[in-house]
Amino acid sequence: MRAWRALRRAAAPSSSFSSSSSSFPADGKPRRRAWQASLSPLERVRRLLPPEEAAAVARCAAAPQAAPEKMEEEEEEVAAPRPGSFRAGELALAEVRRKHNSALKLLCRLAAGAVLSSPGGLLPHRDIIGRMPGQVLRTAAGKRLLLRRPSLDEYVLLMPRGATIAYPKDISALLMMMDIHPGDTVLETGSGSGAMSLFLSRAVGHKGRVLSYEIREDHHNLAKKNYRHWRSAWEIGHVDEWPDNVEFILKDISTAAADLKSVTLDAVVLDMLNPQCALPVVHPSLKQGGVCAVYLANITQVIDLLDRIRSCKLPFLCERIIEVTHRSWSVLPAKLKHYKSSQMVETQENVEEPLQNEYKEIHIQDQAVPKESEYNESLSDADETNHSVPYIARPSHWQEAHSAFLTKLRKFQPLLS
Repeated sequence: MRAWRALRRAAAPSSSFSSSSSSFPADGKPRRRAWQASLSPLERVRRLLPPEEAAAVARCAAAPQAAPEKMEEEEEEVAAPRPGSFRAGELALAEVRRKHNSALKLLCRLAAGAVLSSPGGLLPHRDIIGRMPGQVLRTAAGKRLLLRRPSLDEYVLLMPRGATIAYPKDISALLMMMDIHPGDTVLETGSGSGAMSLFLSRAVGHKGRVLSYEIREDHHNLAKKNYRHWRSAWEIGHVDEWPDNVEFILKDISTAAADLKSVTLDAVVLDMLNPQCALPVVHPSLKQGGVCAVYLANITQVIDLLDRIRSCKLPFLCERIIEVTHRSWSVLPAKLKHYKSSQMVETQENVEEPLQNEYKEIHIQDQAVPKESEYNESLSDADETNHSVPYIARPSHWQEAHSAFLTKLRKFQPLLS
């Protein structure tokens, strides 16, 4: 080692000169150092191959520069949603099982960076987008959610509300009263939150027309917003287009007589506090034999309406007054408990307790659904093969308490005296 160090010290002055001179040899070209002359593994393999195969390797080495664009196109083709699957921008309905044999419904608009928050945990929207409706997904906490598209009546019950909506059970009866066909022109007074407007829009179709009057600006804006949100979500998730046939008008119907002179109405629906004030304005534009359906909250309002028709001698005949009530039932398989002395049949439902805070959440609705955990009760093979499983049927402990009175008025032509 000492001799080697001595040789290095002795050669140091000359090596600096020689290095400077050796970098430029006699031919004038700079000499490459060892680390500069090292070859990549691909170059080493290419030098060992015949010229034709080496050229093919060179072409493959240059190909990845254009490959990312092709890979992105392939990824886009793979990531393209299947027909009928959830897409960003449309509405999704999540059902969460909970106690007392009920389900919690959550409505959300899908977005790539959003998260669905539920009592059962969080579920990113990206896990929903691209899936087919009707699938069960698990949240971060392990709870299961049933994902599907909402129907129109579910959207109406879960959408933001300003005024009390007309419930779907009552809207269905009103549509039957008015006997609306595609292509009809219908007048609605009291847009509210837009529930009636959506059902009327679907009933009259693309060739029909709906005129919706509202006196309050906040209700007017909310009805337009709910209607617009449903149309945009429908166009994303469905092939056909939702008709754009509703004209929302911010005006008092009692001052709209001049606007309705040039319009022939096939039907009229009144959903307002004092519908008798609108009858003198709308009856000249309603066709002979047309129906005016009135949505009233109590029977006292019905009496006031009929008294106003009688006193003002308006050309309307009251055909019927109905109250629509629905009664929900629970039909579930019973669970059998075998004892030595007797056999006892019990229902699968838990002890009935009143659900609290039913009306505090606007975007949530409870609905009775069967439990899955108790369906798999242990029955003997002999009972399953020789006997049918008993069922328990009884009214659900939670019933819809909303009620309204629907009055059907038909316009007639008085006899000439």
